[in-house]
Amino acid sequence: MDGKKRKIGDRSLDNDCRLEVMTLPNSEAEAANELMRLARQIVKHDKLYHAQDNPEITDQEYDALTRRNRELEEAFPHLIRDDSPSRKVGHEVAASPLSKVAHEVRMMSLDNAFNREEVAEWTQRIRRFLSLSESDPVAITAEDKIDGLSCSLRYEHGKLVRAATRGDGQVGEDVTPNVAHISDIPQQLAANMNGAVPDVFEVRGEVYMSRADFAALNAAQAQAEEKLFANPRNAAAGSLRQKDAGVTAKRPLKFWAYGWGAASEVPCETQHEMMRMIESWGFPLSPFLTVTDGVDAMVDHYDEIGRQRPDLPYEIDGVVYKVDRLDYQQRLGFVAKAPRWALAHKFPAERAQTTLESIDIQVGRTGKLTPVGRLAPVLVGGVTVTNVTLHNRDEIERLGVRPGDRVVIQRAGDVIPQVVENLTPDADRAPYHFPATCPECDSEAVAEEGEVDVRCTGGLICPAQRTQRLEHFVSRKALDIDGFGSKTIAQFFALGWLESPADIFRLKTRRDDILALEGWQDKSVDNLLAAVENKRAPDAAKLLFGLGIRHVGEVTARDLMKALCDIAKLRQAAEAFFAYRANNPQAEDEKPSPFKARMDGAAKDMFGVTDGFGATIAHSLADFFHEPHNLTVWEDLLNEVSPPRYEVETMDSPVAGKIVVFTGKLETMSRDEAKAQAERLGAKAAGSISAKTDLLVAGPGAGAKLKKAEELGVEVTDEAGWADIVEAAGAEAG
Repeated sequence: MDGKKRKIGDRSLDNDCRLEVMTLPNSEAEAANELMRLARQIVKHDKLYHAQDNPEITDQEYDALTRRNRELEEAFPHLIRDDSPSRKVGHEVAASPLSKVAHEVRMMSLDNAFNREEVAEWTQRIRRFLSLSESDPVAITAEDKIDGLSCSLRYEHGKLVRAATRGDGQVGEDVTPNVAHISDIPQQLAANMNGAVPDVFEVRGEVYMSRADFAALNAAQAQAEEKLFANPRNAAAGSLRQKDAGVTAKRPLKFWAYGWGAASEVPCETQHEMMRMIESWGFPLSPFLTVTDGVDAMVDHYDEIGRQRPDLPYEIDGVVYKVDRLDYQQRLGFVAKAPRWALAHKFPAERAQTTLESIDIQVGRTGKLTPVGRLAPVLVGGVTVTNVTLHNRDEIERLGVRPGDRVVIQRAGDVIPQVVENLTPDADRAPYHFPATCPECDSEAVAEEGEVDVRCTGGLICPAQRTQRLEHFVSRKALDIDGFGSKTIAQFFALGWLESPADIFRLKTRRDDILALEGWQDKSVDNLLAAVENKRAPDAAKLLFGLGIRHVGEVTARDLMKALCDIAKLRQAAEAFFAYRANNPQAEDEKPSPFKARMDGAAKDMFGVTDGFGATIAHSLADFFHEPHNLTVWEDLLNEVSPPRYEVETMDSPVAGKIVVFTGKLETMSRDEAKAQAERLGAKAAGSISAKTDLLVAGPGAGAKLKKAEELGVEVTDEAGWADIVEAAGAEAG
């Protein structure tokens, strides 16, 4: 493994999109593994979007997955899978009370472009395919791409006989009774001055919900204490795909046409003419539908639609281009799941304006005070945003925001809402003053020297920190006690049953009290108490991590326990360092290594853990054990649990003595399991990339760490490569 990647091509995205650098895997095995993972991911998200109307990722994130899949298939065509997402449209119809309908003509999806260069490349491919010269005109229709649910309407002798959703493109769901309640969809088509209606004609388009209707629907849902819809597309899809058409009748759905499917006759010669005929039959069309000629005209229309996008009464996510001449369309035909003659030019992340109504302060587990902006609800990228993080005190000062200001909101990475601009910085309003005390316990709130974050100094006396620390203590990466969720912690805390981690192990005396609470049964109570008892001899590193001592993360906790072996020595080491610091003021800025030789016993072991163990961690441990209430918590806990001696069995391996970092999503094991494997192989599992890192194991979704590793020349492998290392080490040991 040389860790180097070969570029497929650099591609910059217009309009503030991120720069993407697509790279090829180092081997066919890596490519095959990635194609397998992509197939699984894409089919999962297709199902969530098309079948369940409940997407987990944004359109931009989904587009990135499909683009990566396409790049790999073009580079390794012999590795294309039978279940390749590039061969599928949508998702197969899930179990549903609606009957299935087979489409006579498949409902295709569209290939995407994200910048002018890709649009130009598409037009050149069309010319090459049709053997046209640069001087030959190629008219292209352009219209905005509404974000709704695709629907096919079949008319026979002018009468609507069936309506179906797209489904997987070949089979959809029958929603004929439901569309009868959409006023934009005529039940009968009449001949007009443009000519008679063909005997069979399928009009295809989008069922959608306007922004105003969506807001009103969610307000009604909230009033009735019903589930809110995430965005207009989900609301439209959920409203149309109802077994009871009466529910659909109560929802404000709209429709516009964008094309057609099966037809006994197509009486026009161009896309634009045919769409105007469909309009004459009573169907709404996009108000932006026009005919363009040339890339400049296409992109100019795209830019104009983009400028008007924030003020449109409906959600759109791009512009659709189609070759206008129908004989050209017929010659161009289709690729696996999309027509060659059509392209979707997608928009980048959307911004919106709204009012910052208030600023609330949330207190985290470590005492960090995080300001959260409460907004007048606004749609951004198809999602209603009401809250936005303001990060910290410095960010508020930088933006100069105060309640009442008009602000510009963007979903960072099209996911996390953030304020990007204050539109009213000069308005006559008093500046916002960041609190000097904790809103939960009134303790002093300060920022340590060199830090931007303001933290509550109350520690375990702060209710917000106490409950969140208890949640952290029982979490998967700490003691991993099944049955404890945030609601249970909050409930028991409010009842006075949980004040500190040790109280968790005394819950067995409250079995009858818990059983008396609503929602608890004998089995659930016994399961919870059994899970607690199973942690009476916890892993020492997980116990230490679970205490939430600042700067002591998973890796540091394991390193400390490997050095000390006995968790009881930790207090001795910290107190020894505190005593040294009291007698040597320079220790405030001194790293442990210069005075390591002056320490004895546990303190010397602690400071000899690793080169990465610096003054920050030493001071944090010293401060923790110097606080009387922390000592009370520590001693009380060790009276309830007995962590065994911490020993990690290691073996010789190619990574022994090296620093390994895991990033991205691991498919075959948890991150904890992977780190444990690394330690058994004699490696150190670190959490961040540096020049000292020897190996990065990158799973799907690897981002900044992978980029930094490539910049530093760190060796990179994937999960399959890591499995080979583990297997080889096991074979040698055997």
